[in-house]
Amino acid sequence: MFVKPFRVKSNTVIKGSDRRKLKAQVVSLFPSLSGHQLSQLVPNKEELNVVKINSHKGDAVTVFVLNRNPIFFEVEKRLYPTVYTLWSYPDLMAAVTTWPAVLEKLAGGADLMLPGVVVPPSGLPDILQGDLCAVNLVGSRAPIAVGLACMTTAQMVAARMKGKGISMDELLLQCFLHALKFKVKKEDLPLLTSTFLRNRMYPCCPEGRQLDIKKSSYKKLSKFLQSMQQRQMLKVDELSKGVEGIVSVNWKHVEYVPKVDDGDSESVYQPPEFNFYYTIPSKLFPLFEHAGLKGATLTHEDIRSIVINYVKSNELMDDCNKNYVIINPVLCDCLLEKSEYHTVTKLKWDDFFARLDQCHEVVFPGQRPIIRKGSIEPIDINIDRASNKKVTVVKNLELFGLDLQMVKIALQRRAQATVAVKQTHGKDKWILWAQGNQIAHVGKLLLEEYRIPQKYIKGLEKAPKKK
Repeated sequence: MFVKPFRVKSNTVIKGSDRRKLKAQVVSLFPSLSGHQLSQLVPNKEELNVVKINSHKGDAVTVFVLNRNPIFFEVEKRLYPTVYTLWSYPDLMAAVTTWPAVLEKLAGGADLMLPGVVVPPSGLPDILQGDLCAVNLVGSRAPIAVGLACMTTAQMVAARMKGKGISMDELLLQCFLHALKFKVKKEDLPLLTSTFLRNRMYPCCPEGRQLDIKKSSYKKLSKFLQSMQQRQMLKVDELSKGVEGIVSVNWKHVEYVPKVDDGDSESVYQPPEFNFYYTIPSKLFPLFEHAGLKGATLTHEDIRSIVINYVKSNELMDDCNKNYVIINPVLCDCLLEKSEYHTVTKLKWDDFFARLDQCHEVVFPGQRPIIRKGSIEPIDINIDRASNKKVTVVKNLELFGLDLQMVKIALQRRAQATVAVKQTHGKDKWILWAQGNQIAHVGKLLLEEYRIPQKYIKGLEKAPKKK
């Protein structure tokens, strides 16, 4: 960006409030910095200038200059350290290594391609999509470039270190689907294709990424939309000579509707129904054997009816307080611990249910009911940290019959963030993992699209508060 000529628009001394804001940004980006290092990077009293420039490509860039040395620069509201800063703090961020011959290409504005990345014996550093990342050369730790990672480390390895960090075709499709689903209404049609690109697709591009059709395999918007039309996702027509517009959208297309695999074919997801039961532990068999219900699953009403009949037939109702039941030898053996044998003579009705094992029945449409032990485990949404960044972790989706891969795709389109499915401890334990605090998006997806009742979702209150 800075190798080619650029034009300086202004050069002013930083205001006190802007200095404090810059410090806060640096702390947020690099929490590992000590207080001493931070005061050296952004001192309180030394001369610090704000230089606004236009790059060779026309990008508006703000550069922060300390004692005539650039220390940070800001592009599209994203703050980057300069290579000068990274020379003093080489461990400030993850770095990848490339060959000296690649430097000339990078200086000319090219992206760092995966074949040019040198993989050390210890493996690549742990990088998330969208992370700040430095580039150094073989034999030297001094960074020669800084930018954004277009892929996670796992994706780089899975791609066998071929291609760019992320395919522009994939980003193009991602922005296209998100724009059609959330930014285009039926009354907007017909919509000029140029307007669709400028006002609908570009705003859907994730922060830190740049959508460039010329870098895709389509090269032109018209070719891309023609491909989408062949997939029957929309219809493009000539509105006037040389002017094309989107005239209709197939809102029921498979790409827009959440799906799950029912074993034979894809169908629209239907949330399960839950029924609650109690199972009778062996210790309580004597209490229920007269009803012939050994090992059965019973509803709350079944249990209550059986217990009431037993209490009445054995005249165990407390005459002084009808809420209590007198303990006889059978109830003593069934309900009490050994330490309670000589101290507890009465029990409340509710204590009977507390001594039973709860279970629940899950009924998916068109499938045989499934009995599971214990109470229902809700979908659990939480915020964790990875590489000093917030990540959203969603557990127990599979218990509700949700296909994690399909949920991943739907959340990726809605949140425009990195989303992955990861295995946790245990053979069948999987989680959905998303970069940043995406609880609001996860909540809307589960409540509105998958129609999961809110009482079965835990953690929605942790969503960012609207300003």
